[in-house]
Amino acid sequence: MTVVETDRIEMADESDELTLDMMFEWLERMPVPEGFKVEIVEGTIYMSPQRQKHWVIIAGIFEQLRARYPLTRTASDVRIDFPGHLNGFACDIAAMANGTAPDDKGRWRSQDVEFVGEVISKGTAVNDYGPKKAAYATAEVPVYLIVDPYTAQCHLHLMPKDGKYHVETTLDFGVDVDLTDTPVELKLATDEFPRD
Repeated sequence: MTVVETDRIEMADESDELTLDMMFEWLERMPVPEGFKVEIVEGTIYMSPQRQKHWVIIAGIFEQLRARYPLTRTASDVRIDFPGHLNGFACDIAAMANGTAPDDKGRWRSQDVEFVGEVISKGTAVNDYGPKKAAYATAEVPVYLIVDPYTAQCHLHLMPKDGKYHVETTLDFGVDVDLTDTPVELKLATDEFPRD
């Protein structure tokens, strides 16, 4: 097979430092299959398929967040750079603090994020429970919610300090996630979340 010169993706010289901007530029030129979420976690590119049950949970969270957050302060599957080595996450759902706006490149800053919800996919669950959780804590995201349709549980992480969450609570689907004492200031119903 012949490679056409215009189809080549330029790689960094050994003297150049790899950046998230470079990696996302490469991704924009690649044929990512429709229906796949793409993000970079600790310098590794992950592609995971979006399933209908996954989307129903994300949409359910989004609808409930809308009671407190205008559309312009929410994001889903868009790049937000987080602390750590080459962390460009595409959070399933994120909500930003009042008075914040995207930067001059149209991106949210990690310090503007006050809520992140991630719905577990089998292939990338280790990221949500591991390096992404650590990055969210380091960025001091006040509320991090992991929704796991395989166990039918929500894992709520609060009080980030020194790179870790100091309060972690597990709730079964059907139990409201009480965020009234957090910047989110509402309860999330989970009784309609589908199980896998």
